[in-house]
Amino acid sequence: MSSPSNPTLVGTAGGTFLSVVPNLNSDDLIKTVVLAIVGAVVSFSISVLLKFITKKYKKKV
Repeated sequence: MSSPSNPTLVGTAGGTFLSVVPNLNSDDLIKTVVLAIVGAVVSFSISVLLKFITKKYKKKV
């Protein structure tokens, strides 16, 4: 199978985006942004914590 051509892909993505935009509530958008920020902060924090723990464990061994 061949991959879709670029204009088809852009048209599909644009149509999907334009069909979703009218259905968005400002409350939903704000909630999504807040949850994305919280998720990014938690993910970063856990990554730093695990890096610290593995570094400390490797020094002991």
